[in-house]
Amino acid sequence: MAQAGAARRVLVLGATGTIGQATVRALVRRGLDVVCLVRARAGVGGRLAPADSARLCDGAAVRLCDVTDPAALARDGIRGERFDALVSCLASRTGAPRDAWAIDHRAQVQAFEAAGRAGVAHVVLLSAICVQKPRLAFQHAKLAAEQALVDSGLNYSIVRPTAFFKSLSGQLGRIRRGKPFLVFGDGTLTSCKPISDRDLAEYLAGCLDDASRRNRVLPIGGPGAAITPRQQAEQLFALLGGPPRIRSVPVVMLDAIVAGLSAAGRLVPALAAKAELARIGRYYATESMLVLDPATGRYDAAATPSTGSDTLFEHYARMVRDELEPERGDHAVF
Repeated sequence: MAQAGAARRVLVLGATGTIGQATVRALVRRGLDVVCLVRARAGVGGRLAPADSARLCDGAAVRLCDVTDPAALARDGIRGERFDALVSCLASRTGAPRDAWAIDHRAQVQAFEAAGRAGVAHVVLLSAICVQKPRLAFQHAKLAAEQALVDSGLNYSIVRPTAFFKSLSGQLGRIRRGKPFLVFGDGTLTSCKPISDRDLAEYLAGCLDDASRRNRVLPIGGPGAAITPRQQAEQLFALLGGPPRIRSVPVVMLDAIVAGLSAAGRLVPALAAKAELARIGRYYATESMLVLDPATGRYDAAATPSTGSDTLFEHYARMVRDELEPERGDHAVF
């Protein structure tokens, strides 16, 4: 553990993602000694050079390290040093099975083991609320990593957030080009309590000091009531000053796409990966990102804890004013 008077040392994985960047800032603001392990070419498509990663992790030390390689993790990342905590925002970019099991599970478990050897007493793991009803490879991989952490003997805080702002912001460009907002079914099949990068980052960082969050699985959403896709569409059009133009996409269309790609994927491996992405799209089109009541099998907005102050509609207003442009990465649907 840190010596008296010394800043606690925190190891961070996944620091160059949007949630990771915000989490590094939150940890640095708390006066912690933060060390980020990043790839030599990080970010979507490997577009971030080491200098870019250092800029994004301002206030923290950046070490180039392949966290999927246990030897590199020890040699280039931990370097025989001691750390007090590990915060992992690591996540596979596509959710495809090979990627998911390599990153969401194996790399995480290797990091837990290395962290324990480095003296880490507390691990904060960013997971996802959708693992409550696992049907996809990345969900099973995340659940397996969660269980490995619980079984590790380390103190843990497993944080399962609902939808991120960036995942709900991709259709503004369509609307500005005169196209309708696309919804599945009537636009009320699902709902969520969206959370901003900043509010989620503050929650993750706060787990290090809040004893009530220790050795718990923590579902979390943003402030306010749950929001449906139709409400998202209506708000965007209101901000743009026009009447809502909403087009319904039948869920059976997604079923047909999944079935077709799955059949073709038995012959062409590249199409098998696309089939998994289609299954991910269908899942998010039909499942709410809220706490699932195991007794009833229904999603419960009231039981989904809220945190922070940033709202999705405020985020939309900033986008309309061109104050920001979200990064959506490999999970973009529209």
